Amino acid sequence: MVSVLPARPHWGTPHVPQRITRSTREEIPAALTRPTVDLELIVPAFNEERRIAKTVACTVDYLARRPWTSAVVVVDNDSADCTLEVLGPFDDAPVSVYVIGCSSHGKGAAVRRGIATSAARFVGFVDADNATPIGTLDRVMALLSEGYAAVIASRRAPGARYEIEQPALRKCGGWMFRRLAQLTLPDIADTQCGFKFFDGPLAREVVSGCHIDGFAFDVELLARLSRNGRAIVEVPVAWSDVPGSTFSARRDGLRSMADLLRISLSR
Repeated sequence: MVSVLPARPHWGTPHVPQRITRSTREEIPAALTRPTVDLELIVPAFNEERRIAKTVACTVDYLARRPWTSAVVVVDNDSADCTLEVLGPFDDAPVSVYVIGCSSHGKGAAVRRGIATSAARFVGFVDADNATPIGTLDRVMALLSEGYAAVIASRRAPGARYEIEQPALRKCGGWMFRRLAQLTLPDIADTQCGFKFFDGPLAREVVSGCHIDGFAFDVELLARLSRNGRAIVEVPVAWSDVPGSTFSARRDGLRSMADLLRISLSR
């Protein structure tokens, strides 16, 4: 399911692309290539029939009223429910909505697929639950155009707040995750808020060397940027916990902790 609309004039100043390794573009099937826009917003989705349509609708409505050219890319991670079917009404959306597949399981694999197949000036991802207000993008885009390599939403930066708190078990697991993540990224208060945006060419180069498919994938991505001296900035947000997460403490918790240790030991 693809909706392609005529491109509007590009927003902002001309962008000088950074170097891209050969592997980031030459291995992409022609069927997955998309027109270049100022911003591509990736939504990884695994069995998200209950939440994805509302999130995409909110995102399209917001982007249609902004001055930059944009597109939404849903990366279906081998869903077994009606995720694809509920996206059908977006064929005629005022902002192009694409759905691509990713047979490799894991949120990290889905996000990497979206970034690697993008040709956008800026690219990033949001969670299907719409927990971070989409209006945060106003500040994100301003910072990216100032030259930051990555602009990430934070629930723990000064000025951030929880509109709806997480359950106690999730809060405990989050505390443990943060402690391990700080072994690698001591200057970042919140590595796991699902709202992160990047310089497009740089992100495509970096993800070509990333390998973690699970929920620690963004720590790996940020670590590679940080170790290369790239500027990362956190933006405080008003965040809401939304029921229905596919994260399982029993299934994903230990794997994520092990992945964090692997990242901290790698150089």
